[in-house]
Amino acid sequence: MGKCYPVVSEEYQKAVEKAKRKLRGLIAEKNCAPLMLRLAWHSAGTFDKKSKTGGPFGTIRFSNELAHGANNGLDIAVRLLEPIKEQFPILSYADFYQLAGVVAVEITGGPEVPFHPGREDKPVPPPEGRLPDATKGSDHLRDVFYTMGLSDQDIVALSGGHTLGRAHKERSGFEGPWTSNPLIFDNSYFTELLTGEKEGLLQLVSDKALLSDPVFRPLVEKYAADEDAFFADYAEAHLKLSELGFADA
Repeated sequence: MGKCYPVVSEEYQKAVEKAKRKLRGLIAEKNCAPLMLRLAWHSAGTFDKKSKTGGPFGTIRFSNELAHGANNGLDIAVRLLEPIKEQFPILSYADFYQLAGVVAVEITGGPEVPFHPGREDKPVPPPEGRLPDATKGSDHLRDVFYTMGLSDQDIVALSGGHTLGRAHKERSGFEGPWTSNPLIFDNSYFTELLTGEKEGLLQLVSDKALLSDPVFRPLVEKYAADEDAFFADYAEAHLKLSELGFADA
């Protein structure tokens, strides 16, 4: 499906560029790239292509969406971002949170994800239960991502985003990073997955599903062998995720 992006004012575009610089500073200072990427993903990943509800439209700032089980700890991200957001009242929260996700990938050495402004804030959060559950396998992953309108390739490429950050027991019930450098965006999620379990590194049911599934596994092997291929597919998948329900022609 093609995209038909809204035209934003020059003032709005300037605010995007300035906000991007401020976000780089904040994320570098607080080492919070993983948290910002999770906020952007969890905001966008609630989209349901059939009902055209949910998606990257700023509703994650509301307490009832932050209270969803999958969003434990994201109130911290919302709180960290608010002082910057206040400097740019012209920007929608929807754009601002997706911009934070793009900057998080870029500042940790990942690919440049294109960013198109113009998302409008919506007033009603989606129902709970639309985000992936790490304790479930490939059928569940497909259910969730197909509902959004994403593909098998998108599932595997986006899983590689776990190269950033760690799980926190008090938020998800799991503890530890997926890679030995959780503040560097690279293809080590896939290389670690293929070398098997290691003490101190995390492999969840949803991670192992990528190895046992006949469609997912060749993509894992491709991305482990070729970081450029991973970066290209990741940037495409992240862009799609960040624009679910936005500017559809």
